[in-house]
Amino acid sequence: MASASLQFFAFILALFGVFGDIAATLLPNWKVNADVGSNIITAITQMQGLWMDCTWYSTGMFSCTLKYSILSLPVYIQAARTTMVLSCILSAFGICITTVGMKCTKLGGDSDSKSHACFAGGICFILAGISGLVPTSWYTREIISNFLDQTIPESSKHEPGGAVYTGFISAGFLLIAGVIFCTSCFNKQQGGWIYPPKQHHFPSAEQESNAGYNLKDYV
Repeated sequence: MASASLQFFAFILALFGVFGDIAATLLPNWKVNADVGSNIITAITQMQGLWMDCTWYSTGMFSCTLKYSILSLPVYIQAARTTMVLSCILSAFGICITTVGMKCTKLGGDSDSKSHACFAGGICFILAGISGLVPTSWYTREIISNFLDQTIPESSKHEPGGAVYTGFISAGFLLIAGVIFCTSCFNKQQGGWIYPPKQHHFPSAEQESNAGYNLKDYV
C-alpha cells in the first residue's frame, strides 16, 4: 500500500478539486465577451454562466440576471448544470469516504476495511473528474465553434472564461487523486497475494515430553 504521505498528497489534491469544482459551478464567467465600444469609458464586459448572466461596466456598475427557465436553455448548458452538480456530489462523497480509509487516520477499522474505503473513495473521485471534464469540454467546443462561425456577428461571439479553466484544472486534480487512491489499494491486495505470510510449525513442548515418555515405556 502506498505510504501515508502519498495518500495525504492525493487527499490535498482532491480538496483543491472539490473547491474548484464548486467554484466553477457557481461562477458566472463560463464565457466572456468584452465590448470596448468607442472608448474605454463605455466598455462593457458580458459574462454568461450556468445559472446567471452578468454585465460589468467600466464605471464600476455590476448587474446579474438569473436563468430561471431551464427548458429555454441550450442543451449543452442543461447538461453542464447536471453533470457539474453530480461532480460536486461525487467529490464530496469521495472526501468523506477517503477520510475514513486513509492510512494516517484512526477511523475505518482494520486495514482491509480501510483499503476498501480508499478504493471506493478513489472511484468517486474518478467519476467526479469525468463528470466535470465532460461539460467543460463540451462548453468549450460550443464557444470555439460559435467564435469561428462567420455568420455570427462579432458582438455575439464569446471566449472561454475563468470558470471553464477552473473546471478543467479541478477535474484533473480529482482524476489524479482518484487514480492514486485506487492504485494504493490495488498494490496492497496484489502484494498480499504474491507474498503470502510464511507459517512455521514448531512442535510444542508438551508433544516432545509425551514422545519422550512413550519411548521410555518401551525401553
